[in-house]
Amino acid sequence: MRMTGISNFNTSKYYQRLSSGKKINSAADNAAGLAIVQKLLSQEKGLNMGTRNAGTASDMLKVSDGALSSITDSLQRMRELGVQAGNTAIYGNDERSAIQQEINQLKEQISSVASNTQFNGKTLLDGSAGGMHIASGADGSGSTINMPNAALNALGIADFDVTKDFDLSVIDNAINKVSSSRSSLGAHSNALDHVMNYNQSASIQTAASGSRLEDLDYGAAVSDQKKEQILQAYRLNMQRKVNENFGRVLQLF
Repeated sequence: MRMTGISNFNTSKYYQRLSSGKKINSAADNAAGLAIVQKLLSQEKGLNMGTRNAGTASDMLKVSDGALSSITDSLQRMRELGVQAGNTAIYGNDERSAIQQEINQLKEQISSVASNTQFNGKTLLDGSAGGMHIASGADGSGSTINMPNAALNALGIADFDVTKDFDLSVIDNAINKVSSSRSSLGAHSNALDHVMNYNQSASIQTAASGSRLEDLDYGAAVSDQKKEQILQAYRLNMQRKVNENFGRVLQLF
Protein backbone atom coordinates (compact mmCIF):
# COMPACT_ATOMS: atom_id res chain seq x y z
CA MET A 1 0.00 0.00 0.00
CA ARG A 2 2.90 2.32 0.70
CA MET A 3 4.22 1.83 -2.82
CA THR A 4 0.80 2.64 -4.26
CA GLY A 5 0.66 5.83 -2.20
CA ILE A 6 4.02 6.97 -3.60
CA SER A 7 2.83 6.24 -7.11
CA ASN A 8 -0.35 8.25 -6.61
CA PHE A 9 1.70 11.15 -5.25
CA ASN A 10 4.00 11.11 -8.25
CA THR A 11 1.05 10.91 -10.63
CA SER A 12 -0.69 13.87 -8.99
CA LYS A 13 2.52 15.88 -9.30
CA TYR A 14 2.60 15.20 -13.04
CA TYR A 15 -1.02 16.34 -13.37
CA GLN A 16 -0.20 19.50 -11.41
CA ARG A 17 2.66 20.31 -13.75
CA LEU A 18 0.56 19.65 -16.85
CA SER A 19 -2.31 21.79 -15.60
CA SER A 20 -0.07 24.73 -14.57
CA GLY A 21 2.37 24.50 -17.46
CA LYS A 22 5.23 24.83 -14.99
CA LYS A 23 7.74 22.31 -13.74
CA ILE A 24 8.37 24.38 -10.59
CA ASN A 25 5.13 24.85 -8.69
CA SER A 26 6.53 24.94 -5.16
CA ALA A 27 9.84 25.08 -3.36
CA ALA A 28 9.65 21.30 -2.95
CA ASP A 29 9.93 20.87 -6.71
CA ASN A 30 13.23 22.78 -6.97
CA ALA A 31 14.19 25.10 -4.11
CA ALA A 32 17.26 26.59 -5.81
CA GLY A 33 15.46 26.88 -9.14
CA LEU A 34 12.52 28.68 -7.51
CA ALA A 35 14.85 31.25 -5.93
CA ILE A 36 16.52 31.93 -9.26
CA VAL A 37 13.20 32.21 -11.07
CA GLN A 38 11.91 34.74 -8.54
CA LYS A 39 15.04 36.88 -8.89
CA LEU A 40 14.72 36.82 -12.67
CA LEU A 41 11.04 37.72 -12.37
CA SER A 42 11.88 40.70 -10.15
CA GLN A 43 14.46 41.87 -12.67
CA GLU A 44 12.05 41.44 -15.57
CA LYS A 45 9.31 43.43 -13.84
CA GLY A 46 11.84 46.10 -12.85
CA LEU A 47 13.01 46.43 -16.45
CA ASN A 48 9.44 46.71 -17.71
CA MET A 49 8.60 49.40 -15.17
CA GLY A 50 11.85 51.21 -16.01
CA THR A 51 10.80 51.21 -19.65
CA ARG A 52 7.44 52.73 -18.76
CA ASN A 53 9.12 55.35 -16.54
CA ALA A 54 11.52 56.28 -19.33
CA GLY A 55 8.65 56.49 -21.81
CA THR A 56 6.70 58.80 -19.52
CA ALA A 57 9.77 60.98 -19.01
CA SER A 58 10.28 61.12 -22.78
CA ASP A 59 6.71 62.36 -23.20
CA MET A 60 7.35 65.01 -20.56
CA LEU A 61 10.44 66.20 -22.40
CA LYS A 62 8.46 66.48 -25.64
CA VAL A 63 5.93 68.70 -23.88
CA SER A 64 8.76 70.85 -22.51
CA ASP A 65 10.46 71.13 -25.88
CA GLY A 66 7.22 72.20 -27.56
CA ALA A 67 6.77 74.94 -24.96
CA LEU A 68 10.38 76.12 -25.34
CA SER A 69 9.92 76.21 -29.09
CA SER A 70 7.00 78.59 -28.58
CA ILE A 71 9.15 80.76 -26.30
CA THR A 72 11.89 80.82 -28.93
CA ASP A 73 9.41 82.07 -31.51
CA SER A 74 8.38 84.89 -29.15
CA LEU A 75 11.99 85.82 -28.48
CA GLN A 76 12.78 85.92 -32.18
CA ARG A 77 9.84 88.27 -32.72
CA MET A 78 11.04 90.45 -29.83
CA ARG A 79 14.47 90.67 -31.42
CA GLU A 80 12.91 91.59 -34.74
CA LEU A 81 10.93 94.35 -33.08
CA GLY A 82 14.07 95.54 -31.26
CA VAL A 83 15.91 95.89 -34.56
CA GLN A 84 12.92 97.78 -35.94
CA ALA A 85 12.82 100.14 -32.95
CA GLY A 86 16.53 100.81 -33.34
CA ASN A 87 15.89 102.52 -36.67
CA THR A 88 15.62 106.00 -35.13
CA ALA A 89 15.88 107.61 -38.55
CA ILE A 90 12.25 106.66 -39.13
CA TYR A 91 10.73 105.69 -35.78
CA GLY A 92 10.14 108.18 -33.01
CA ASN A 93 8.85 107.87 -29.46
CA ASP A 94 5.25 107.17 -30.47
CA GLU A 95 6.27 104.37 -32.83
CA ARG A 96 8.61 102.84 -30.27
CA SER A 97 5.81 102.93 -27.68
CA ALA A 98 3.57 101.03 -30.09
CA ILE A 99 6.38 98.50 -30.69
CA GLN A 100 6.86 98.12 -26.94
CA GLN A 101 3.19 97.26 -26.54
CA GLU A 102 3.68 94.24 -28.77
CA ILE A 103 6.88 93.35 -26.91
CA ASN A 104 4.98 93.48 -23.63
CA GLN A 105 2.38 91.12 -25.05
CA LEU A 106 5.16 88.74 -26.10
CA LYS A 107 6.59 88.91 -22.58
CA GLU A 108 3.21 87.99 -21.16
CA GLN A 109 3.01 85.09 -23.57
CA ILE A 110 6.46 83.83 -22.54
CA SER A 111 5.57 84.20 -18.86
CA SER A 112 2.30 82.33 -19.39
CA VAL A 113 4.02 79.45 -21.17
CA ALA A 114 6.66 79.20 -18.42
CA SER A 115 4.04 79.26 -15.67
CA ASN A 116 1.45 76.97 -17.23
CA THR A 117 3.42 74.26 -18.99
CA GLN A 118 2.64 71.17 -16.92
CA PHE A 119 2.87 67.42 -17.09
CA ASN A 120 0.74 65.34 -14.75
CA GLY A 121 0.10 68.46 -12.68
CA LYS A 122 3.80 69.31 -12.28
CA THR A 123 4.92 72.70 -13.62
CA LEU A 124 7.98 72.24 -15.79
CA LEU A 125 9.47 75.57 -16.87
CA ASP A 126 9.03 78.09 -14.07
CA GLY A 127 12.10 76.97 -12.14
CA SER A 128 10.18 74.95 -9.55
CA ALA A 129 10.79 71.52 -11.12
CA GLY A 130 14.54 71.49 -10.51
CA GLY A 131 16.21 68.09 -10.91
CA MET A 132 13.94 65.17 -11.74
CA HIS A 133 15.11 61.62 -11.11
CA ILE A 134 14.02 59.16 -13.81
CA ALA A 135 13.96 55.62 -12.40
CA SER A 136 14.65 53.85 -15.68
CA GLY A 137 16.76 50.96 -14.33
CA ALA A 138 15.51 47.62 -13.05
CA ASP A 139 16.80 48.51 -9.55
CA GLY A 140 15.33 52.02 -9.51
CA SER A 141 18.52 53.67 -10.70
CA GLY A 142 18.49 56.08 -13.62
CA SER A 143 19.35 59.66 -14.49
CA THR A 144 18.53 63.16 -13.31
CA ILE A 145 17.10 65.75 -15.67
CA ASN A 146 17.56 69.38 -14.67
CA MET A 147 14.52 71.22 -16.00
CA PRO A 148 15.13 74.75 -17.35
CA ASN A 149 13.78 77.98 -15.94
CA ALA A 150 12.11 80.00 -18.70
CA ALA A 151 10.65 82.75 -16.50
CA LEU A 152 11.28 86.31 -17.65
CA ASN A 153 13.76 87.08 -14.86
CA ALA A 154 15.68 83.87 -15.50
CA LEU A 155 15.96 84.74 -19.19
CA GLY A 156 16.99 88.30 -18.32
CA ILE A 157 14.30 89.99 -20.42
CA ALA A 158 11.86 91.20 -17.75
CA ASP A 159 13.01 94.82 -18.15
CA PHE A 160 13.59 94.85 -21.90
CA ASP A 161 12.10 98.12 -23.14
CA VAL A 162 12.70 99.73 -26.53
CA THR A 163 11.34 103.09 -25.37
CA LYS A 164 14.53 103.44 -23.34
CA ASP A 165 18.15 102.63 -24.02
CA PHE A 166 18.19 98.90 -24.80
CA ASP A 167 20.68 96.26 -25.81
CA LEU A 168 19.70 93.52 -28.27
CA SER A 169 22.32 91.22 -26.73
CA VAL A 170 19.83 90.72 -23.88
CA ILE A 171 17.47 89.02 -26.32
CA ASP A 172 20.33 87.13 -27.94
CA ASN A 173 21.40 85.77 -24.56
CA ALA A 174 17.82 84.68 -23.84
CA ILE A 175 17.62 82.89 -27.18
CA ASN A 176 20.91 81.14 -26.46
CA LYS A 177 19.68 80.03 -23.02
CA VAL A 178 16.50 78.55 -24.45
CA SER A 179 18.39 76.88 -27.30
CA SER A 180 20.89 75.39 -24.85
CA SER A 181 18.03 74.09 -22.70
CA ARG A 182 16.35 72.50 -25.71
CA SER A 183 19.62 70.84 -26.71
CA SER A 184 20.05 69.42 -23.20
CA LEU A 185 16.49 68.09 -23.12
CA GLY A 186 16.96 66.62 -26.59
CA ALA A 187 20.09 64.78 -25.46
CA HIS A 188 18.18 63.40 -22.47
CA SER A 189 15.35 62.31 -24.75
CA ASN A 190 17.77 60.41 -26.99
CA ALA A 191 19.35 58.78 -23.96
CA LEU A 192 15.93 57.66 -22.73
CA ASP A 193 15.23 56.10 -26.14
CA HIS A 194 18.42 54.05 -25.80
CA VAL A 195 17.46 53.04 -22.26
CA MET A 196 14.02 51.89 -23.41
CA ASN A 197 15.55 49.83 -26.22
CA TYR A 198 18.00 48.20 -23.81
CA ASN A 199 15.34 47.52 -21.17
CA GLN A 200 13.01 45.91 -23.69
CA SER A 201 15.77 43.65 -25.01
CA ALA A 202 17.00 42.77 -21.52
CA SER A 203 13.45 42.05 -20.36
CA ILE A 204 12.90 39.60 -23.22
CA GLN A 205 16.17 37.78 -22.48
CA THR A 206 15.47 37.71 -18.74
CA ALA A 207 11.98 36.31 -19.31
CA ALA A 208 13.44 33.67 -21.62
CA SER A 209 15.95 32.61 -18.95
CA GLY A 210 13.21 32.27 -16.35
CA SER A 211 11.05 30.38 -18.81
CA ARG A 212 13.77 27.82 -19.46
CA LEU A 213 13.97 27.12 -15.74
CA GLU A 214 10.27 27.21 -14.91
CA ASP A 215 8.19 26.34 -17.96
CA LEU A 216 7.23 22.77 -18.61
CA ASP A 217 8.28 20.78 -21.67
CA TYR A 218 4.87 19.29 -22.41
CA GLY A 219 6.20 16.55 -24.69
CA ALA A 220 8.69 15.33 -22.12
CA ALA A 221 6.15 15.74 -19.29
CA VAL A 222 3.50 13.66 -21.05
CA SER A 223 6.11 11.01 -21.83
CA ASP A 224 7.20 10.93 -18.18
CA GLN A 225 3.57 10.72 -17.07
CA LYS A 226 2.90 7.75 -19.33
CA LYS A 227 6.07 6.09 -18.09
CA GLU A 228 4.98 6.65 -14.48
CA GLN A 229 1.53 5.22 -15.22
CA ILE A 230 3.09 2.09 -16.74
CA LEU A 231 5.40 1.73 -13.74
CA GLN A 232 2.48 2.21 -11.38
CA ALA A 233 0.48 -0.48 -13.18
CA TYR A 234 3.53 -2.77 -13.00
CA ARG A 235 3.95 -2.14 -9.27
CA LEU A 236 0.28 -2.85 -8.62
CA ASN A 237 0.44 -6.05 -10.67
CA MET A 238 3.53 -7.21 -8.81
CA GLN A 239 1.88 -6.37 -5.50
CA ARG A 240 -1.15 -8.48 -6.43
CA LYS A 241 1.09 -11.42 -7.37
CA VAL A 242 2.96 -11.13 -4.09
CA ASN A 243 -0.34 -11.12 -2.20
CA GLU A 244 -1.61 -14.13 -4.19
CA ASN A 245 1.59 -16.12 -3.52
CA PHE A 246 1.45 -15.20 0.13
CA GLY A 247 -2.16 -16.41 0.23
CA ARG A 248 -1.23 -19.78 -1.30
CA VAL A 249 1.54 -20.23 1.27
CA LEU A 250 -0.95 -19.58 4.05
CA GLN A 251 -3.31 -22.20 2.60
CA LEU A 252 -0.56 -24.83 2.72
CA PHE A 253 -0.31 -24.30 6.44
